[in-house]
Amino acid sequence: MAQPEMTLVESSNVESIGYDSQNRTVYIQYLKGGLYIYKDVPEMEYEGLLYAPSIGSYLHRNFKNVYPYEKIS
Repeated sequence: MAQPEMTLVESSNVESIGYDSQNRTVYIQYLKGGLYIYKDVPEMEYEGLLYAPSIGSYLHRNFKNVYPYEKIS
């Protein structure tokens, strides 16, 4: 699975995010290191994350314990 183009974001915790629409996978690169993928995420949920006033809060509310994830690097 090739990593999609990543978008730099303003966040105290997240460096960049990307979305693979074919596989419905969100990629999240954290500032302190670690690239995670969240699986089976609808595109509208990714867009909600991308445009959220607080990316960290949105992630915590809408992704954690909702979508399966794994650390890939």
